[in-house]
Amino acid sequence: MDQSFLLMLTNLLHLHNHLDPTTSLLSDSTSSYSSSVASPTSPTSLLTSTSAAPLLFFTIASVLSYLATHPHKKKPKTSTSSPNNNPSSPSPAAAEFSVSAFRALSTEHIWAMEAPLRDAQWRSLYGLSYPVFTTVVDKLKPYITQSQLSLPSDYAVAMVLSRLFHGYSAKNLATRYGLEPYLISKITNMVTRLLATKLYPEFIKIPVSRRRLVETTQGFQELTSLPNICGAIDGTAVRLQHLPSETVNSSMYYSRYGFPSVLLQVVADHKKIFWDVCVKAPGGFDDATHFRDSLLYNRLISGDIVWDKGVNVRGEHVRPYIVGDWCFPLLSFLLTPFSGNRTGSPAENAYDEALLKGRKMVEEAIGLLKGRWKILQNLNVGLSHAPQTIVACCVLHNLCQIAREPEPELWREPEENGSPPRVLENEKSFYYYGGSARQALADDLYQRLSSR
Repeated sequence: MDQSFLLMLTNLLHLHNHLDPTTSLLSDSTSSYSSSVASPTSPTSLLTSTSAAPLLFFTIASVLSYLATHPHKKKPKTSTSSPNNNPSSPSPAAAEFSVSAFRALSTEHIWAMEAPLRDAQWRSLYGLSYPVFTTVVDKLKPYITQSQLSLPSDYAVAMVLSRLFHGYSAKNLATRYGLEPYLISKITNMVTRLLATKLYPEFIKIPVSRRRLVETTQGFQELTSLPNICGAIDGTAVRLQHLPSETVNSSMYYSRYGFPSVLLQVVADHKKIFWDVCVKAPGGFDDATHFRDSLLYNRLISGDIVWDKGVNVRGEHVRPYIVGDWCFPLLSFLLTPFSGNRTGSPAENAYDEALLKGRKMVEEAIGLLKGRWKILQNLNVGLSHAPQTIVACCVLHNLCQIAREPEPELWREPEENGSPPRVLENEKSFYYYGGSARQALADDLYQRLSSR
């Protein structure tokens, strides 16, 4: 019998004598360790004692005796495969980002923190505050549950947000979370697809309601002194980390800056919130071609979108319009600068300066988008999943802007250059009315500025 067990049993016998001296379990001569074991008291005497202590001792001693004679067999450790498929225990990094660690953070530690500290920690991990994170999870959870994913919904969303925020590749994130890269890619594709489809209609909307249209045009007028601006449009090349070797017409994906990319076109309001997003062209296309291929252009040119809020400017009926740079066509619903280098008349230069203030909103919105969701600085997903990943980041951008999340440092875009696009045959009437509206707005603005 194990010596440590015998010592424990002796201590229990002495404890009994202390608790119940009237019924000794040790004889007078059993002062030594050996005699206490050689002359045990019978079980009958224990059961007939008037004290509860003997019965308690008997029960504890029986259990200990059983454990001593039946040693516990340790279960063999189940080998787990590391990301390298080598049997090993989880790495410290994987343990830090495991489901249990995430659950402890989200259900225990998070409530022990003050809200500012809690949200600061959450932003450092996932790019947004805890309340905004829970909003995303609540809206996506029903769809993720339907997919029968083996991981908790909030954990899967957190994992994908971490990738979008930090720009991790699937391989790097797999090492971090102790999962296989193919599973990381699968979860990323699922969550970004849900963001780009299920949440897009709720958080990216054209301002067609009267209330929102008035709010937007008034917001731009305070910035620019120009009436009836309802949005600012711009395009940006989203760099691809690599282009598959089997890509058809791969040269079309190389932007003017020399790297493979796809084009993102966005329209933003005065709060830098996107109300239209389009990803339909390789990086080698120009902004005008991408715009003309977008659903927004076709809806505007066909009259499907009607903004019923016209203003009279020096005899011209000016309806709500978007502002863009000289890379976009001049149309009645999209006004551009007179020149790219301020070489026009005083009225034209004043108008161009005002237009620049409006365009700055979309430029800063793109800078915030790429500054917060760093995966867009060097997109490391498959080409077929690039559009949904980009749109998903735009949805998350709007969520952050609506919630007034702290704005990160702006990602700086390269300076654009190029010549104004030619006017298409079907655009001539729109071009004519756009030119008239632009001139009226320039003359009216210059007159107002001169009279101050």
